[in-house]
Order: sequence, then structure tokens, then C-alpha cells
Amino acid sequence: MSDNKTTHFGYETVAVNEKQAKVADVFHSVAAKYDVMNDLMSFGVHRLWKRITIDMSGVRPGDTVLDLAGGTGDLTKKFSKIVGPQGKVVLADINSSMLNVGRDRLTDQGYVGNIEYVQANAECLPFEDNKFDVITIAFGLRNVTDKDAALRSMTRVLKPGGRLLVLEFSKPTNPLMSKAYDIYSFSALPFMGKLVTNDAESYKYLAESIRMHPDQETLKGMMENAGLVRCNYHNMTSGVVALHRGIKP
Repeated sequence: MSDNKTTHFGYETVAVNEKQAKVADVFHSVAAKYDVMNDLMSFGVHRLWKRITIDMSGVRPGDTVLDLAGGTGDLTKKFSKIVGPQGKVVLADINSSMLNVGRDRLTDQGYVGNIEYVQANAECLPFEDNKFDVITIAFGLRNVTDKDAALRSMTRVLKPGGRLLVLEFSKPTNPLMSKAYDIYSFSALPFMGKLVTNDAESYKYLAESIRMHPDQETLKGMMENAGLVRCNYHNMTSGVVALHRGIKP
């Protein structure tokens, strides 16, 4: 954030109070084809990234889990199986279109009973302190206007000893990969977005938002500033994606 009044929406500078609505428009537009585009954009590798996130979360039967910016419910579905009938998973998303797609999809697949759906802003989560054993936010933090506020809010609602896992696009560690990734992001992604969702602009924003997101070390420092300890990160696909993990003391 450059000052108190403006922030970034991709490469565009916008008023802070405008960003949330602009991001909402992006996800209202892409919600129906979100899963198809994820598979196309990542060649299916996003499923492996999410599997590693779940493995590193240490989630156990009976746990209470918050899948924040949970969208269409990929992580929620897996968590629901693991926590079982004694546990609970809250799928939360700020975007009603994404939340509706996720709820309909999981209900149709028979995932009911231990899942709750909440429309929530990551910056001011509507949950009591010390509620969750695990919080995940996958490919959502970069769209949040005030990331520091969101990290503090997540830390607040974690139980002592609870884990926050942030799965997000990051900065490639290999120069060749970085160059190829740039070409792919700014040429192929908008083209695929136009083809599949008839919306090139939303995928242009997604590519730009990745470039504006803090790098691995910066995000680790932000998590520490939010009050988390033992913060570390694990690069995947040469740093195209990074999984950050922190624990509430």
C-alpha cells in the first residue's frame, strides 16, 4: 500500500475503498469456470500444491479448520474427510459467487454435516478468539487490500499452537523460469481467460496481482509481525508458488 488512500489493483493504482469491489467483480466473473481455469492454468499441478498444504497443516480428526478464501472448496473437501464427524470445517470467502459455487459443488458431492459456509472479509474475521486449530488461505491473500490486517485477524482466531498456512503465487527462484513464467502469465493466461470465460481482463489482473504480491522473505516477515512464530516457507515449482507456515504461540 503506497499510502493511506491508495492501493494496487494489479498494476493499477486505485482508492483503497474501491479495491474490494473491483476484486469482487473479477471473481463474480470467473466463479462458474474457476476450477476449469485452475486446471488449465497450472496444468493440474494446483492439486499437488494443495495436497502438500494439507499434509503440512498437521490437521487431525476432531480439529476445527478455517479454509479462508476457500472458493470452490478444494481444500474444504479434503479437510472434511480428515476432521470427520467430530470436527468442523468453515469455508469462508468474501465473494458470494465463489461461496455459492463451492457450497453447491460440495453439497452435490455429499459433503454435508461438518461444513459451515460464511461470507467473510479476511481483514476482520467474524469469529471469536482462539477458535481454529488450522487456517489455510490458498491463492487468496494477494487479493486482500490490507494484508497485514488480514494476517493479524487470522492470528487472533487461531488457537494457541494453531497453524496458519498461506499458499500463494510467489517469486520464481530460477531466472529462466522467471522469464518463461512472465511470458506465460501475460500472454497465455489472458488468452485462456478469453477462450474459456470470455474474460481476458480478469486474468490479466490475476497475472498482475501475482507480481505485486510480497516475495517469500517479505511475507515471512509479515507473518512474524502479525504475532506468529516458527515461520518458514517451502518453494514449489521453482518458487512459482510458495507455502508459508506459522504457529500461534
